[in-house]
Amino acid sequence: MTNAKRGRVFIVRHGNTFDKGDILLRVGGRTNLPLSTSGLIQAKSLAVHFETFDFMQAYSSDLKRTRQTAETILGEQPYELAHFLAEIDYGPDEGQPEEVVVARLGQAALDRWDTDAIPPIEWHVDPEDLRTAWQAFLATCSQTSDTLVVTSNGVARFLLDVVEVTKDVPRKLRTGAYGTVEFTPKGPVLTAWDVRP
Repeated sequence: MTNAKRGRVFIVRHGNTFDKGDILLRVGGRTNLPLSTSGLIQAKSLAVHFETFDFMQAYSSDLKRTRQTAETILGEQPYELAHFLAEIDYGPDEGQPEEVVVARLGQAALDRWDTDAIPPIEWHVDPEDLRTAWQAFLATCSQTSDTLVVTSNGVARFLLDVVEVTKDVPRKLRTGAYGTVEFTPKGPVLTAWDVRP
């Protein structure tokens, strides 16, 4: 007798929206940028990496950068839009150069966001709502097949709070990287994080 296949969810962060030499801006849900040249290359690398996978379900936010990444990975395979996957709103820091954001908030506030997912003052994000959304989403995923999710860094980090994490991993998911959650008899377990093909 063989064991049934365990379902997995692959959480992919979209590719770059800026290239080397560009001024890096804090890009949130109100800034609907497409992938940059290097971002398209990252998306193609993800497509090659996942070309032998058979995703029974696939989801993306409605932002250009996530849709382009999903469409590059999936080819002609359809996917669904999931509202909760849209990037957070960085409030007054939306669209601002990173040095301006650091000057306004201080590095310590940004470090708390990156290590503990504590949003700085005036950012529009409800951590508990995102954790609840991830839990509800995982409950709808197939327990026996693979699911693809393409989202942004501000949203992806809250997944770590609702699955079992057995080793230290960074909150931040780099552009063009992915994580894997596997469904086990004891619940969803993180088996990989921040992996670039």
